[in-house]
Amino acid sequence: MPELPEVEVVRRGLERWVAGRTVTEVEVLHPRAVRRHPAGGADFAARLKGQRFEVARRRGKYLWLPLAETGTSVLGHLGMSGQLLVQPEDAADEKHLRIRIRFDDATGTELRFVDQRTFGGLSLHDQTPDGLPDVIAHIARDPLDPAFDEAAFHRALRLRRTTVKRALLDQSLISGVGNIYADEALWRSRLHYDRPTATLTRPRSAELLGHARDVMNEALAVGGTSFDSLYVNVNGESGYFDRSLDAYGREGEPCHRCGTPMRRRPWMNRSSYFCPRCQRPPRPSA
Repeated sequence: MPELPEVEVVRRGLERWVAGRTVTEVEVLHPRAVRRHPAGGADFAARLKGQRFEVARRRGKYLWLPLAETGTSVLGHLGMSGQLLVQPEDAADEKHLRIRIRFDDATGTELRFVDQRTFGGLSLHDQTPDGLPDVIAHIARDPLDPAFDEAAFHRALRLRRTTVKRALLDQSLISGVGNIYADEALWRSRLHYDRPTATLTRPRSAELLGHARDVMNEALAVGGTSFDSLYVNVNGESGYFDRSLDAYGREGEPCHRCGTPMRRRPWMNRSSYFCPRCQRPPRPSA
């Protein structure tokens, strides 16, 4: 699934191409694309018509478009394969086009939601006083947010009986980090994914946060990580941070630091990639 860098790339594209535009027509072409909007597709389209989009916002892996002066937002769930594309109005429809949004200006472009696997979708939600869609009010700030509280993060790590990778993927503790960037940050920090969080000192947790920020900023600079044609920006272009990965997806390849073959282990219905020499597993507790 797309993580913070990939979602931020899309957010920036929406800021450039969609912010300030007023909706004239909405076509919902597949009911699953609005399944998180309980009132259904017709209500979604009717409520969106005539509304003006403000600048797209993001928290962690969550993306939304506030509607001007309404106190509501369109929340985008990209899921496994969702794409928000800005396309010429006369461009051929994508095979998996689910929602089309047209505007009242003469730019000749429209916003399309395309989703091959139909796990994603768009929905309308009321906003909290902080400007968040109410359904994601529990989501923590991400490490690229200037207001992220490092001290509180460290305290939470020390208090929780969990392991470091589980903590990195806990969106109520720190948002935006998924499997790819967790493995990358842990490799850079020389930490095993099963290291208990209670054993992390304040300098070690600060180092881990720093590496998480660095790897996501580096990915953001090159458009994110695209392993296939599903993860693209609003113009349909793929990112290429996959060429710079040090851990994720590199099973059997030499560690970029020590040359030891990288390993993969099944982990929580996912995989964890690590160097068995640089990232030694924790000792069993007595």
